[in-house]
Amino acid sequence: PRGFESVFTNDNRFSIFRIKAPFAETRQAKIKKKKPEEMPKDSLVIVNLKTMQVFKTDKVKSYKTPEKGSGWVAYQKEKAGKDSAVAAKDSLKLIMDTSKATIIPIEEPGVKKKKKKKSGDGDEEVLDDDFFYFADEPVKDEGSSLIIRNLETGIEKDVKNVQEYLWSEQGNILLIETAAVKKQKGSKSNVIIWRSIENSMDTISSGGNDFKGFAIDERGYQIAFVAERDSSEKALQKFYKLWFWQNGSDSAQIVADRNTAGLPLNYTVSENGRLFFSKSGQRLFFGTAPVQAPKDTTLVEMDLVKLDIWHYNDDYLQPQQLKNLDQELKRSYTAMLAIPQNRIVQLGDEELPQVIVTDEGDGDQFVGITDKGNRVSAQWEGTTRKDVYAINPVNGNRTLVRKSLYGSVQASPAGKYIVWYDSKARHFFTWIEGKTFNVTAKVPYPVYDELNDMPADPGPYGIFRWQQQDEAIFLYDRYDIWKLDPQAREKPINITAGQGRKTKVEYRYAPTDPEERFLKQGQHMLFRVFNEKNKNAGWARHILGGKTDPFVTQSVPYVFGNPVKAKDADMYCYTKESYTESPDLFSSGDFAKETRLSNTNPQQANYNWGKSELFRWKAYNGKDALGIVYKPDNFVPGKKYPLIVYFYETLSDGLNNYLPPSPTPSRLNISFFVSRGYIVLAPDIYYADGHPGKSGYDYVVSGARALVRAGWVDSTKMGIQGQSWGGYQVAYIITRTNLFSAAWAGAPVANMTSAYGGIRWESGLNRQFQYEKSQSRIGATLWEKQSLYLENSPLFYLPRVKTPLVIMSNDQDGAVPWYQGIEMFTAMRRLGKKVWLLNYNGEAHNLVERRNRKDIQMREQQYFDWLLKGEKPTRWITDGVPAVLKGKEWGLE
Repeated sequence: PRGFESVFTNDNRFSIFRIKAPFAETRQAKIKKKKPEEMPKDSLVIVNLKTMQVFKTDKVKSYKTPEKGSGWVAYQKEKAGKDSAVAAKDSLKLIMDTSKATIIPIEEPGVKKKKKKKSGDGDEEVLDDDFFYFADEPVKDEGSSLIIRNLETGIEKDVKNVQEYLWSEQGNILLIETAAVKKQKGSKSNVIIWRSIENSMDTISSGGNDFKGFAIDERGYQIAFVAERDSSEKALQKFYKLWFWQNGSDSAQIVADRNTAGLPLNYTVSENGRLFFSKSGQRLFFGTAPVQAPKDTTLVEMDLVKLDIWHYNDDYLQPQQLKNLDQELKRSYTAMLAIPQNRIVQLGDEELPQVIVTDEGDGDQFVGITDKGNRVSAQWEGTTRKDVYAINPVNGNRTLVRKSLYGSVQASPAGKYIVWYDSKARHFFTWIEGKTFNVTAKVPYPVYDELNDMPADPGPYGIFRWQQQDEAIFLYDRYDIWKLDPQAREKPINITAGQGRKTKVEYRYAPTDPEERFLKQGQHMLFRVFNEKNKNAGWARHILGGKTDPFVTQSVPYVFGNPVKAKDADMYCYTKESYTESPDLFSSGDFAKETRLSNTNPQQANYNWGKSELFRWKAYNGKDALGIVYKPDNFVPGKKYPLIVYFYETLSDGLNNYLPPSPTPSRLNISFFVSRGYIVLAPDIYYADGHPGKSGYDYVVSGARALVRAGWVDSTKMGIQGQSWGGYQVAYIITRTNLFSAAWAGAPVANMTSAYGGIRWESGLNRQFQYEKSQSRIGATLWEKQSLYLENSPLFYLPRVKTPLVIMSNDQDGAVPWYQGIEMFTAMRRLGKKVWLLNYNGEAHNLVERRNRKDIQMREQQYFDWLLKGEKPTRWITDGVPAVLKGKEWGLE
């Protein structure tokens, strides 16, 4: 119970996991406003999978095991209180006799057994009847202990005052940073390596104020970190240095600081840069940054003007600058140490901030990307145009590859090619040694989104893999998979043989090796398949380069999770779900036959759940329409049900998604309402540029009336609900029809003319791009097509509204300014319309706090039950909740 963060050791002999402190205890501690160190703590459990011997210890803040090594675990304890004894549950070892379901106590080596009362007064703890505990004598722990445990013998080593720790990949060394004990004279911080084979400790660095960015190479032979050792605590400027240690060295040595040759003038080693070794261990990558001026301590805080200056030439708007201030202060630029040559090469800088390394750091060519000088246009385009460079990692020389690209860039795994998608040309291009090739020119179908209905240029379906040694590119079209020559010499090969487009089935690669970087001839490939027509999903298998086409092994009305493959066997694990079946775990060797491994939700059989099915009709724009209809389990043909229409953009691909009835962030809780006797329609909506509101109306209203004609729905008991973009469409639709008896709009835009120039405060971005290029789909500026902004703004048509409306607009919404909800509420109030506004204080665009999710769930139920089922309205609906009663009453009665 309450287990999480579970792993199996690499040799499959042990299971290790943590146990959450009981929620009831944590809740009570929060109610009592306990200090962090007084809060209930998590525990650690280690299970020997052969003997079922169990070790348990409490107050564990973290643990780590080697990624590819076995036999050891390191775990860090929470800091102990003043002179406190080790807690009674600090050390526990058990054997579980699974045949008798009993627990047998086993004493720890070298641990004295202590007797505890089952109940008592004072500081003595009550003994848990389920376990026996054994503890050491009281110890004084001034810091956080790190315990290194031999999983086989149970012998442990305790290292005090540990700040950070990191295993090498194979587990041959454990890197440990310890802190100095402030009250202990002569105590120093240290960087220590513990060798698992020799069971020995070596200090490789002693003394210093701060250590950052520890990195170990793949073999565990080299270590790097940055450290600041020279300044006092009150120093206004602190300069970090790059330290390096190799196996066989006595201690770590400085290899780079602000005076090292190869660093740009006035640059220094950054404590915020990412440190990592290349695959071969021949290169070490780190970050550098310009030296920042020290703070002027002569200035008096109370005399300083607090002012933001917005300038038309700024790369980024002030809100975006302020939002990203901490990130910018910590920005670093990629540099490289060529270890055998002991040479520093600066790869990136302020002019070329983004660097892509290739061949896991060992490539002969890297990629540099910059949008400097092109950033202002992101205000209305939503993205920036980029200059692309090839970088020689030996000397840092740069070659311009592509100027002002509107699209995306990547590198081939081995680094031979630079590849990009050009959004304007709608093709992929490669570059090698000064030559550019259009590699998709001969693909007979679009490699870009065929269904794009936004004013922006469509994005690509994407490259998903390269072949070994950069021999070929594999990418998607809408349905199929193509193999391309990176120099466009050979004709494209459709490795799915056109089956996808022919049958309207989408093929997508399902990787099962987390370390896979490229594909190999003869490789067994697994594809996900998804039927566009009936929404069935499943699997297909293929041998790359084989003589047979991919063959579908399963296509069923379910949704599948990402498969996990056994490393050394043809066996897979995956989740499988449908609207009526919660996700369960299955295993299979061929995806034709499967074994069910779990039954997660048996209690669902006790409830009136529901069914999902596709529903088709003709939309008002003359096009075929598709949506999902959710019906109760006890649906009776001919009976008239209340209806709620829930919508966003296109939702029908989710036909088989399981929808748990847990409180949602603010979208409609479909399974909850269906269980209570509602029908829910979720229509797909496709948009015409310049007319997003009318497009929503065409599909939503036509779909609701089609259900009425089908004889399932009471036309006088229909409601609509939407959140964000769905909330906008709710607001628009009720200005064009009185068909619906109840409406609920979460975070709607009411006035496109005022929203157009607003700010998305979560990112600091201006909203213009949304209207010109993105979701709002106007496709022009406010000055070019003012009439479209007016046409699509519900605010200007509110006198027509007769449908009661609830608006949720929260005061910390970072996507849609909450004044949009206020504009709509105050206008409808002025016009004498029935309208309510819910502002969850401090909440975001979508509700985060569970208590708020539960609250809105109740209010939605009460609101729709009142207007669509004839239930008695609750007090918040009839009377509201005055400010003088806030926090005392909630109006739910």
